[in-house]
Amino acid sequence: MYSLEQLKIFVTVCETGSFSAAARQLKRAQSGISQAISNLEIAIDKELFCREKNTPSITLQGKALLPIAKSILHQQKYFDQKVESLAKNYEHELVIAIDESVINDELIEILSPLADQFPITDFEIIIASTFDVEELVRSGQAQAGIVYVDGELKVDMDFFTLGHARFLTIASPEHPLAALSLVGETDLKAHRQCVHRSAQKKELWFSYKISPTAWYANTHKAMIELVKKNVGWAVVPELQVDQNIKQGDIISLPISHEYDGWLTVVGCLVSRSHTSGPVLESVISTLQRYCLLNKRWELRN
Repeated sequence: MYSLEQLKIFVTVCETGSFSAAARQLKRAQSGISQAISNLEIAIDKELFCREKNTPSITLQGKALLPIAKSILHQQKYFDQKVESLAKNYEHELVIAIDESVINDELIEILSPLADQFPITDFEIIIASTFDVEELVRSGQAQAGIVYVDGELKVDMDFFTLGHARFLTIASPEHPLAALSLVGETDLKAHRQCVHRSAQKKELWFSYKISPTAWYANTHKAMIELVKKNVGWAVVPELQVDQNIKQGDIISLPISHEYDGWLTVVGCLVSRSHTSGPVLESVISTLQRYCLLNKRWELRN
């Protein structure tokens, strides 16, 4: 019967190109490498290498078995990682819920190294509105959530600040509000508003409905498309419309009380329904460390 050690030596010889190179990499005597390959060939009754020349070359049978050997060794590595994770009480799954307008390449880049750090943990990222994210964390369906913060104390979950995001009031260049040099609240109320609203019909505290008529959407992306079609005006994250403004598809309205837009706090909610393990702690420390390095988190698309 062959052993995992023999398969490891077989794969290493193939990858390094010779018995001597494999011996150096594995810190073994070359004679031991040669003997292990011979024993493996006896165990499976197949010739893996042709030894007619100074440098052994893999046979057709060896080429056929090589990918299977690699797969077996990969499964062994995964098994060992699983055993190690059980010993260290690593979480098997971690769910992070993120507001749909906060998720971007920069955030994914921050979190992606966790894949190598915790290879046996299944990560799930759920994209939803801030209110829906908050409910997922509160109910324990997500261990952590990234949201826009309303300033209320969250007594049933932990919280820390990540930074700020700027919001602008936008309209189509063809919209009547686009012709005004300064737009007041009365002007806004005179026209249809595109409002961000969650699945539970909750509205963001800084962009709630003030107009008599409104269209609702649970993503800022959908709202931006409605504005481009001149359905109404809306309040959206600056960096989600930055390119549209540059292209002239959308304009930023000069609001009298918030001429340059306004900053909204972005924060991380942490569930108290889950025991804090190494994976969750690492997620939290990764986000906190990033914020300390940048001082202020400018959310980018």
